[in-house]
Amino acid sequence: MLVAEQAARRGARVGVVDVCTAAVAELPVSGAGLSAMSRAGPSHPLCSTDDISEQLEELQLTLSEGPCVDAFLHGSAVLTPDLLTRDLQDRWMVFAEAALEAGARAVFALPLQMGAISPGVLDLYARVPVRLNAEGLADALAFADLATLVLLDARIDETGGSRSTPAEDLGAYRAEIDQASGILTVQLGVGIEEAFVRLRAHAFAQGRRLADVAADVVARRLRFSPDTEPDQAGDET
Repeated sequence: MLVAEQAARRGARVGVVDVCTAAVAELPVSGAGLSAMSRAGPSHPLCSTDDISEQLEELQLTLSEGPCVDAFLHGSAVLTPDLLTRDLQDRWMVFAEAALEAGARAVFALPLQMGAISPGVLDLYARVPVRLNAEGLADALAFADLATLVLLDARIDETGGSRSTPAEDLGAYRAEIDQASGILTVQLGVGIEEAFVRLRAHAFAQGRRLADVAADVVARRLRFSPDTEPDQAGDET
């Protein structure tokens, strides 16, 4: 099986990065990314297969719009064969333009679901317009199902004390954004969701990666104020 082969090459247990890599090898797409998503707190990219898929994950979570966000909210696959389609540009006014500029032309978002549990979304992109036929869509959905099992298994291991999933799957990215959001709840006097919104808005306004802004907050290089724009600062104690 492709996914197991990918994990064997890494010398590690199967992780979502292996699912993404196998999906790219099997389907008519150029790259894949996967984000853990939640209605109760911040969402986080977990893995990507190349720079463009990484940008797409960042863009959608930073802008809070795009096929990934819609797939999660509605619980159904969002298939976008061509981002130049007029109604899509109207639907995702900022994301569509940014995704095209990044090098993506087609994007497919598949929600990860098991019963009432929806831990994230698998995103696939292509550099040229492309449609998934019935067989391709079935394969894509199978990869999404596998990613769901792998992700939920990793979370069980993480809470049960037997975690052996590679660090890149759940890694420091999520922890640092959570930490930064927590710091902002104190600086701004708001709840965790509003803190994450402010963090995300600043990243977009500055054209920066969410992870980089979070790192600055955690390192006390960036401080937010309830009434003013965030200030860059030297290291604080």
